[in-house]
Amino acid sequence: MTPEQRLETFRKFVEKSPDDPFARYSLAMALRSAGRGEESAQEFRELARRVPDYVPTYLMLGQVLETLGRDGEAAKAYQDGVAVATRKQDGHAVSELTQALEAVRARGAQG
Repeated sequence: MTPEQRLETFRKFVEKSPDDPFARYSLAMALRSAGRGEESAQEFRELARRVPDYVPTYLMLGQVLETLGRDGEAAKAYQDGVAVATRKQDGHAVSELTQALEAVRARGAQG
């Protein structure tokens, strides 16, 4: 399966079940892997809007935004993720997101 075929498959999953976090997350990750950062960030943002408690969204969104050179937005994504992970009592995610937030802030980003 080519990367484009893979993207099309995930797009069809999202069309069928737009609120399914796994389908949208998979599409966002495939876009990221294909080097389509802007589209990936849009999908992660849409996932956060539709399913705000899906914790993995925030780390991946932050990483994509960092790759795009948008550290301030990445810091905000990590911050939002820390809040969600804390509310869900997901200590591992809190730790990962906090480390990512501290790293991006160390480069001068505010969030």
